[in-house]
Amino acid sequence: MPNILKCCQCDKPATVHLTQIVNNKIIKVDLCESCAQVKGVTDPSGFSLADFLSNQQLAPDSKDKNITCKDCGFTTVDFRRTGRLGCAFCYHSFSPLIRPVLQDMHIATTHKGKVPEIVLSRQMAVAELQSLKDSLQEAIEKEAYEEAAKYRDQIQSFNDASESKKFT
Repeated sequence: MPNILKCCQCDKPATVHLTQIVNNKIIKVDLCESCAQVKGVTDPSGFSLADFLSNQQLAPDSKDKNITCKDCGFTTVDFRRTGRLGCAFCYHSFSPLIRPVLQDMHIATTHKGKVPEIVLSRQMAVAELQSLKDSLQEAIEKEAYEEAAKYRDQIQSFNDASESKKFT
């Protein structure tokens, strides 16, 4: 059973979880619903995590290198102030700041997305067919003609099954 995080203000179970990079360090704040509303977290125009952290004296030291995006000129100061990036190239420029947060928040730092079931099944079928073709080629090269005939028949029945699925 996972540990239930507690609100950093009142020790109730936390339902609002905030993460921000401040001075190249990850800062996490967990709040219950009522404390989140009191702090204005539910109102995006009225809440600044940086202000909240500085009020709580959770912000780390300001020892950090200044990064500037080569494309748009966005700086580390801009990134910290807005919590957003200026352009697509900023993701590369600010990687030293972003990567630790992504690694902590997610399983990986590369987005692979979801694949629809029908596409996934087609990809698996293509891979299986390629494997049969590779095995057939190996059998021919080894002059194992009975084995090659077996693979040829499997490929033929695979293709026949694929053709019949197209019309149903």
